Amino acid sequence: MRAYERFLNYVVVHTTSDDTSTTVPSSQCQFDLANLLVDEMKEMGIEDAHVDEKCYVYGTIPATPGYEEVPALGFCAHLDTAAFNGKNVKPRIIENYDSKDVTLGDSGRTLTVEQFPHLASMKGKTLIVTDGTTLLGGDDKAGIAEIMTLAERLMKGEISHGKICLSFPPDEEIGAGAKDLDIAKYGATYAYTVDGSQVGLIDYENFNAALAKIHITGLGVHPGSSKNTMINALLVANELNNMLPSGETPRDTEGYEGFFHMTKLNGTPDDTDMEYIIRDHNRGLFEGRKKTLEHICVLLNDKYGEGTVNLHIRDQYYNMEEVIRQHFHLVENAIEAIHRAGLTHITRPIRGGTDGSQLSFRGLPCPNLGAGYYACHGPYEHVAAEDMDTVVEILMNLTGLYADGRKA
Repeated sequence: MRAYERFLNYVVVHTTSDDTSTTVPSSQCQFDLANLLVDEMKEMGIEDAHVDEKCYVYGTIPATPGYEEVPALGFCAHLDTAAFNGKNVKPRIIENYDSKDVTLGDSGRTLTVEQFPHLASMKGKTLIVTDGTTLLGGDDKAGIAEIMTLAERLMKGEISHGKICLSFPPDEEIGAGAKDLDIAKYGATYAYTVDGSQVGLIDYENFNAALAKIHITGLGVHPGSSKNTMINALLVANELNNMLPSGETPRDTEGYEGFFHMTKLNGTPDDTDMEYIIRDHNRGLFEGRKKTLEHICVLLNDKYGEGTVNLHIRDQYYNMEEVIRQHFHLVENAIEAIHRAGLTHITRPIRGGTDGSQLSFRGLPCPNLGAGYYACHGPYEHVAAEDMDTVVEILMNLTGLYADGRKA
């Protein structure tokens, strides 16, 4: 079975995660896809395939006899999709795509070459799109389909290989995907997430990330007699934001440049809540950003009284490059695997995070590979069947390179 055929089966299964939930997984619907994958793996002959109580799917393909000493290689892709509508997905297949604009059903939306110039390079391919009312689910059901196709080919004995470890976790889209993955049970020495965008991509750098929650307590006095007394929490929030460095927002930055991003402002003159995400690729600059916000809060408390501004900062993840640089064969072998598939590799810093970041800092070095999807998290998401085939070829090449001893 080709990867895109599996993909079409997976995208119709609703798996949207829920960032307001306190359960693991955050949405029970993710078990539907998890159970489907376990059944498929067992049909392939993967005897230990199972899903645990937290909706983490595991499966192991034993090493080819004589290859037991090859480092165990893991492949990982997440079950859940992003918050945009993931119910009743109706994928449309366009064979021999003409590289022109595509009307997305009756939604009033159009996938245009002007907005997505890479569409011109997809001429002649089999394009899969949405009906314009839902996302497609390429992030990351494309990755799942490609890994499952790899598994099927390995179980058929197409190439010799070391132990291959498969995992499909829930809740990546809400930042919890790698949190409860049992690394010991997983059993991989090194791993790759298959959760990037275009085919040929290798991600091994990402933001250092923190979440800042701020509560501002005002002092309410009748506005007619409040001179030198009232503390308007909304205005203090505005003052705090204006004290942050100008031009360091997502809109104003790119590449390795970090930012402060306000994600919440909600309240009254008496009580106001704010949230920021803090991002930077450089660990020193990242720590400096947190210190800047802490200093601003100290200054405001000095001005308005201790306890006016309460700040809580929680680190979320770190730049996996710190770990991957110590195991750079992961990148070098991925580059070689991509080149053997006839492509030029692409590397760039992720202006976000990945399950691989958490896994790397938990002791499992894990860069990220492209799965071939574009415009994820919305109605313009699309993927080409041929690109998915190429990703499977890259994964096969990568597996073979490690079996051949291509490890630094």
